[in-house]
Amino acid sequence: MPLETRLTSSLLDPAVIDGLFPADLPEPEHWERRYPPRQLPGGAAVTRFGPSPTGFVHIGGIYVATIDRDIATHSGGVYLVRVEDTDQSREVEGALAQFARAFEYFGIRPDEDDQHGRYGPYRQSQRERLYLTYVRELLCQGKAYLCFATKDELAEITARQQAAKLPTGYYGSWAIWRDADPAAVHAKLADGWPYVVRFRAPDGAAGQRVRFTDIIRGELEHEANRNDTVILKSSDQSPRLPTYHFAHAVDDHLMRINLVIRGDEWISSVPLHRQLFDALGFEQVRYAHVAPLMKQIPGGKRKLSKRSDPEASVDFYIEAGFPAKAVLYYLRGLANGRLADMPLDQALATPIELDQCGVAGPLVDLVKLEDISADYIATLPGSQVLDAVRIWAAQYDPELAEVLTAESDLALRALAVERDGVPNPRKDLRKWSDFRVTYGFFFSQLFPPLAGPTDERLQSLNVDATIAASFAHDLIESYQYLDDPQEWFNQIRELAAKHGFAASAKEYKKNPDAYPGSIREASQLIRVALTGSTRSPDLHAVANALGSAEVLRRLRALDS
Repeated sequence: MPLETRLTSSLLDPAVIDGLFPADLPEPEHWERRYPPRQLPGGAAVTRFGPSPTGFVHIGGIYVATIDRDIATHSGGVYLVRVEDTDQSREVEGALAQFARAFEYFGIRPDEDDQHGRYGPYRQSQRERLYLTYVRELLCQGKAYLCFATKDELAEITARQQAAKLPTGYYGSWAIWRDADPAAVHAKLADGWPYVVRFRAPDGAAGQRVRFTDIIRGELEHEANRNDTVILKSSDQSPRLPTYHFAHAVDDHLMRINLVIRGDEWISSVPLHRQLFDALGFEQVRYAHVAPLMKQIPGGKRKLSKRSDPEASVDFYIEAGFPAKAVLYYLRGLANGRLADMPLDQALATPIELDQCGVAGPLVDLVKLEDISADYIATLPGSQVLDAVRIWAAQYDPELAEVLTAESDLALRALAVERDGVPNPRKDLRKWSDFRVTYGFFFSQLFPPLAGPTDERLQSLNVDATIAASFAHDLIESYQYLDDPQEWFNQIRELAAKHGFAASAKEYKKNPDAYPGSIREASQLIRVALTGSTRSPDLHAVANALGSAEVLRRLRALDS
């Protein structure tokens, strides 16, 4: 039977179709007027990021959103976020709040939202009437049809296809409701059978190839879509929401998106999406498919995984306290390698070029990110670092936040140690969560004093406890804070000699039994008493930041 004859014979009466939808459902022209073409300069890109609240935000989502935001901004266009929540059965509680937190933290807020945009709502679950209008339109044109196939029938079709070694799917003669007699459809409707609406794939699509241009990848070719894809979910569900494929086509058109930047896992969907745009009479959008972020593993690499890799979650970076600018700089360098060779501020201001995005997934290297973050933090004034740490700690380390508020002057003095006025500032603060470990010893509220000369933190020095206590006692009796570092250290050197310490490590090594240690061990006794560690910033600078009263208090713990 010719195609036109089949379509005519299988078309439902328009009155029957209308009865499946709300009586006041608008025609497509209503939505075209409601969402008119945007008045933007030539070449302006309208982009969208479409997160689904079925889990946490992947750092790859921030990567793509960064590109979306940048391309729209530098072209004079518009960037928006559209929450794609049509699969409400899989929605994860708290996901929407995480979206807002991530966009706020990384400064990639959309240009439009429900309060400041005329193309909303910006959640697909709130756009039901728009989708129903266009589903009805496709039904009336014979480009979609009602399907009553049960789960068992669909499973049987798949099993038969597999047995025959045929491509699986709902297509051609396997699509049992594609050309059904309207009388059979009416009977099912009369009996109240649930149904879905399927898109009628163009006849002859099987075996054909589709060519299209990808801005990143150039000319691509893919097998044409043959499947009669579900575009509206089962009639026994409320609200009646479409599948992603159909919803995105309607939304991209009515929101006047003209450039879709998304992960390369969607390349295989382009043939279906182009069919839907053609069937709906919409102008095709341009595509740019971004390679996924990867992780190095033994013997190769794989995609950064939500399930397996903590660093895949955006919250990993927020909770660790990576500065947003450092992360964005790193991500932009992964998108365009030339940006990684620029200073941070220049790289953040320089446009991303889609044709410079690679087709192989870039590796996420946390060591490299930490180095970038440390370099960035080292350029910041202490007051800015303190403000950032306090904001982070208020959420993730309340005790630290309270201490920093009470001891802000001490915190600034601590941050100045080996950072202010030196050509190569310390870079041991790589993220805000490092602050407690790196600078916590400056604060008496966070620093556990030594439990006497036998404290385990002193054991690696191998200094007799009695000598250590006597040395500390005499230093307490004569201690002075002196501005000159060399003069300040001389008082330690002189007391060390008085208590039998060798003047140098070399001298001590020649005859270790003759000394309790060298000047190194003597100074390390003081270092551990003041900082709790044998590794710390310059000891004179630490003592200066602590102040004499606190220095003496800590030395007394060594003498106890």
